[in-house]
Amino acid sequence: MAGEPDSRGESGIPGGWEGLLAAAQKGDADAYRRFLLVILPFVRTVARRYLRSDDAVEDVVQDTLLTLHRVRHTYQPGRPVKPWLAAIATRRAIDAGRRRGRIRSREVSDPAAYETFADPAANKEESAQAAESVSRMMAELSPKQKEALELIKLKEFSLAEASAASGQSVGSLKVNVHRAIQRLRRRNAEQGEP
Repeated sequence: MAGEPDSRGESGIPGGWEGLLAAAQKGDADAYRRFLLVILPFVRTVARRYLRSDDAVEDVVQDTLLTLHRVRHTYQPGRPVKPWLAAIATRRAIDAGRRRGRIRSREVSDPAAYETFADPAANKEESAQAAESVSRMMAELSPKQKEALELIKLKEFSLAEASAASGQSVGSLKVNVHRAIQRLRRRNAEQGEP
């Protein structure tokens, strides 16, 4: 009856492109030939998005068909053919455009990319001084504050893990970390450090 949907796909063939390609994978040469014929307009449309020359488009169509022939075994029956086929045709068109100099890479100019950075070894003296300063400040903390700060902030233990490792309660750990940080801040302020 006119206007009623049937089980044929876009190709007018039962199962559509998916059915043809699945049959071709099983060795049906006629289904493979028909599949190749019905996809040609689609492949040309994809290629034309990237290339203007008719010769270039036809080259991409042929390249796509050759690629398709090599990788047809990778199609998974039951999955849509169009996205799979479009990806193949798009890659072939982009490759052809690059070979012809029509498609340029989308690189961005970034003046910061040309900046140079000092050799990390040049900062060894500053690093050594900073490490020495931190060691002195840590030595000024009470043993419980130092342990709490090391476990929670430096080793990044959870409160439960730090409690199990140190024997301090979770509440004590929180208080000791807070007091240690406050003491370090005061010490920095007294020395005029940020």
